[in-house]
Amino acid sequence: MTFHLIRGMLQAIPALLGVILVVFVLLHLSGDPSYILLPVESTPEQRAAFRTAYGLDRPIPIQYVSYVGRLALGDFGQSFSFQEPAIKVVLRRVPATVQLTVAATVVAVLLALPFGVFAAMTRGTWCDRVVMALSVLGQSVPTFWLGMMMILLLAVQLSLLPVSGRGTLAHFVMPCLALAFWLMALLARITRSEMLEVLGEDYIRTARAKGVSEVLVCARHALRNAMLPVVTVIGLQFGGLLGGAVMTETVFAWPGVGTLILDSILKKDFPVVIAGVLLVATGFILINLTLDLLYVLVDPRIRLQRWPSRG
Repeated sequence: MTFHLIRGMLQAIPALLGVILVVFVLLHLSGDPSYILLPVESTPEQRAAFRTAYGLDRPIPIQYVSYVGRLALGDFGQSFSFQEPAIKVVLRRVPATVQLTVAATVVAVLLALPFGVFAAMTRGTWCDRVVMALSVLGQSVPTFWLGMMMILLLAVQLSLLPVSGRGTLAHFVMPCLALAFWLMALLARITRSEMLEVLGEDYIRTARAKGVSEVLVCARHALRNAMLPVVTVIGLQFGGLLGGAVMTETVFAWPGVGTLILDSILKKDFPVVIAGVLLVATGFILINLTLDLLYVLVDPRIRLQRWPSRG
């Protein structure tokens, strides 16, 4: 396990450097931020002074190396628009994004697992067809469209929930359900597929032959062995939701990292964009590393590799 932990951390370093490089180059090729952040009547001298103050007058490779060097010391740069450290700006938005992502994942898992197991146990029946039809629908409907339809129906037409914002539990309902719907559909299909595969194994037939009830067979024997791919997808999609909730946060004006990154891209606030993307990428890598270490707990048959032998 120690070997896998060290190997994962070493692999994370070039991945993060690659993420920084791609975002860094794309941002700097998108235009001069002085034309966005300075008044229209600013003189060329004032724009040149702005670029010099933030080091934007140097070649991109030199800026990248300088930024990575500062990053190694914990300096994420100064926000152009907020006039404070970029990492502080991003960290203020993290709780809102984590809250929304965790809640959406929990809702999706609590609904998807029972539906997937039920569909597997009733394979070929109308119940199975209904669950799978809803799963296909859930993966086909764009999250932003679903969010707008929920606003139109629940907020505008029925006046049951607030249109946007964050503050009360009522503000939380629609963004959470909109974000959870796609993941719920995906997990239900995967759970059904894995359960059907496990239910055909010899040890399941043996348990049934001993008189074990179908409910216990599914809960005690089949579900645990079918959970490994499901846990993998949950972890990967949780990391994806952290960075992919931009549209949901935008539709519902949810003050999270996604809306911050989008606003900062429009404002060309490079330090905030890079800090936000880097934070999301780090979270995604840590989740993947945690999944690798948890596999052995979910399935005892898996043995983590040790250090390779020499000779």
